[in-house]
Amino acid sequence: METTIWNTPVAYLKSVGPKRAEVLATDLEISTFDDLLHYFPKKYVDRSRVTPIRDLRDGDLATIIGKLGRMDWVQSLKSPRLTTTIRDATGFVELTWFQAVKHVGSKFKEGDEVVCFGRITSFRDRLQITHPELEPLSDDPAESLSIMPFYGTTEKMKRLFMDSRGLRRTMKQLLEHADKIPEILPASVIHERGLMSRAEAFKNIHFPTSFQHLYEARRRLKFEELFFFELLMAKRKAIFARTRPAPPFVKVGDVFNEFYHKHLPFPLTNAQKRVVREIRNDLAKSVQMNRLVQGDVGSGKTMVALLSMLLAVDNGYQAAMMAPTEILAEQHYVNLSRYLEPLNIRLALVAGSQTKKQRQSAVYGLAAGITHIAVGTHALVEDSVEFFKLGLTIIDEQHKFGVRQRAALWLKGKDLLPHNMMMTATPIPRTLAMTLYGDADVSIIDELPPGRKPVKTEVYAESQRLTVIGFVKKQIAAGRQVYVVYPLVAESSKLDLLAAEQGYEAWQRALPDVPIGIVHGKMKPDAKDFEMKRFKEGATKILVSTTVIEVGVDVPNATVMVIENSERFGLSQLHQLRGRVGRGGEQSFCLLMSSKNVSQEAKKRLEAMCLTNDGFYISQIDLEIRGPGDFLGTRQSGLPDFRIADVTQDGDVIQEAKQSAFALIDADPGLTLDAHRPCAEYLHHYIQKFKLEELSA
Repeated sequence: METTIWNTPVAYLKSVGPKRAEVLATDLEISTFDDLLHYFPKKYVDRSRVTPIRDLRDGDLATIIGKLGRMDWVQSLKSPRLTTTIRDATGFVELTWFQAVKHVGSKFKEGDEVVCFGRITSFRDRLQITHPELEPLSDDPAESLSIMPFYGTTEKMKRLFMDSRGLRRTMKQLLEHADKIPEILPASVIHERGLMSRAEAFKNIHFPTSFQHLYEARRRLKFEELFFFELLMAKRKAIFARTRPAPPFVKVGDVFNEFYHKHLPFPLTNAQKRVVREIRNDLAKSVQMNRLVQGDVGSGKTMVALLSMLLAVDNGYQAAMMAPTEILAEQHYVNLSRYLEPLNIRLALVAGSQTKKQRQSAVYGLAAGITHIAVGTHALVEDSVEFFKLGLTIIDEQHKFGVRQRAALWLKGKDLLPHNMMMTATPIPRTLAMTLYGDADVSIIDELPPGRKPVKTEVYAESQRLTVIGFVKKQIAAGRQVYVVYPLVAESSKLDLLAAEQGYEAWQRALPDVPIGIVHGKMKPDAKDFEMKRFKEGATKILVSTTVIEVGVDVPNATVMVIENSERFGLSQLHQLRGRVGRGGEQSFCLLMSSKNVSQEAKKRLEAMCLTNDGFYISQIDLEIRGPGDFLGTRQSGLPDFRIADVTQDGDVIQEAKQSAFALIDADPGLTLDAHRPCAEYLHHYIQKFKLEELSA
C-alpha cells in the first residue's frame, strides 16, 4: 500500500495546492489522495429531469434550460447584487446573486443558453431563484443534466472556492487516476456477493451514471468497509481457537438432568432453551467458549447461567460467577442457593465485606474442590482465591469490568483455560452486536416469561407534581414501595449528590409520615448496602437514589419508579432503571418527570419509553437517535469510524461481510495465497489507519 499514488499528498492535485491542502487537512482531515477519494458526497440531486418553467411551483428544486436575459448590476451600501432572468418557450424566472457576483458576471452574458439549477421561491407572485447554479449548455449536456453530488464544506473552504462545486472539480481531476485504484477484495468474494469493482464503485459514488449504479457503488464500499473489520475479528477468533484450549464438557449428567427435570422452578422460554443449546454446543468443544448472553431485564439470564454451571459440575469442574457489586453478588448467591437446595451442590460467596472466618471457609472450599460454584465480586480475582479445577467463568454485567479483571478470573484455571460466558442486561441491537462482538458468539434471550405484566409508563410535567405525589401516596398505602431516581447533572458527582439530597428533603416534606431512604455514589459501600437492604426488607417505603440502582437488587414489592428530570437520561438508561420495578406480580408504573424545555431528541426518547417495554426495540431507537459512537461510548466502542457503513441500518451487509470474512480466514488463516495478498496488505494498512492494533493482538 505504501508505494501507490493514493498516499500522495493532496496538495499535488492542480486544483488544490498548498493553501487549500492545509484547509482540507485541518477542516476535513483530508491529507492524501486516498483520504479525498473516501470523502463521499452528503447528498445527490437528480438534475437530469428538465422542468418547463410553466410547470414550476414554489419550493421546487428544479433544473431549467433556457436563455439568460440582461445582466443587471444593483449597487447598495452593503454589497452589490446581480440579477437576470432565464427564459424558455413557456415563461421566465428571475435569478439573483448576492455572493460571487463578479465571478458569475464575468462568466455569463445576455443570450447565453444555460442549464440552471436551484430552489424555486415565489416573491410578489413572481418565481425566482437565489444563488442558482449555472452551466453553459454547450460544455457537456450529458454532464450538466446528470445526478449531481453535493459535498459538505466549511466556511474556510468556501473562501478558497472549495465549495461543493470546487470539490466536484477536484474529485473529477482525482478520478482521472481511477484505473490505478487497486482491487483489495478477493475475486471469489466479489463474484460470490455480486459486487461492483472497486474502481467502478469509486467513480459511481462520486459521479453516478444512474441511481442503480449509485446503489451498487454504495453497497460495494459498505461491504468493503465492514469486511475488513470482520476480517480482523475472524483472525482474532482464529488465534483464540489455536491458543485458548479449554476442557470439553461432553457429559450432560445426573446433576443437570435432576435439576432440569425435577426442580426447575418455572418452564424455560423458547429463547432460554435456544441459548442453553448454543452454550452446550460451545462447552462440548476443547476450545474456550467466548459467548455473550444478552437479554432484557427479567428475561431469565440467571437461570441460563445456572444450567451452564451445572454442566461444568457434571463434568468434574467448578464454576465461578462474578458480579459488579456486592449486593448483586449476594442476590445471585441467595437465588442460586434457593434453586439448588434440593441438590448436593455447594456454593460459596466471596465478597469484600465478609469476616475473616467467612472468607477463609470460602477460600478453603474452593481450593480443596469441596465447593462446586463460587459467586462473588472482583474479590474472586484476588491472589488468595484459588480453585481446585475451574472450568467455567460467568461475568455478569460484563461492561462494568475491565479487560484485566475479566482475564484475571480466567487465569484461575489450572492447565486449561475455563470457558467464558459474559452476560448483560443492556440490550444491544442485533446488527451492532454482530459487529461489535465479531470475535465472540452472541446469544440473545429475546423473550420474557409469560404472564409478566408490562410496566405502565407515563410522562408528567412539573405542573403535575401534586398528582404524582398523590399517586405515590396511594401506592404506599396499598403496601407498595417506590424508587425516586435523580440524574447525574453536568457530569459532576457533587451536583449529582446535591440533586439527590435536595430531592430527598423535598420528598420528606411532601410525605412526612413515610420512611424514606437515600442512596448515592458518594456513600461508602457498606452504608449503601445498608440502605438498600432496609429498602428490600420494607423498613423504608421510598428509596431516593442516583443511578447506582441501575443494576441492583430485586425488590418485588417496589411497584413505582419516579424518574426526575427524565429528559436528561439516555434511552437505554431509562429502560434499565424501569427494569427495577415490575419484578413481582402486581401492576407496576414508571413515571417520567419532565421539565418545560425539552429537546426534540429528548421527546423521542420519552415517547419511545411510553410506547413499549421491549428493550431491544428501545435500544434500536436509541442507536438510531445517537449513533454507535455515543450509544456505546466512543472510546469503549471498539468500532472504527465507519465512513459509509451504518451499523444501525446495514444489517444485511454486515451479515454478508461477516460470513465472507470468516469463510476466508477458515480457508486461508494467514492470507498467504497469492489471490489473497492484496487483501492481507490492505488489512495491515486498515489496522494502522484506524489504530486497531489492540484488536489485532
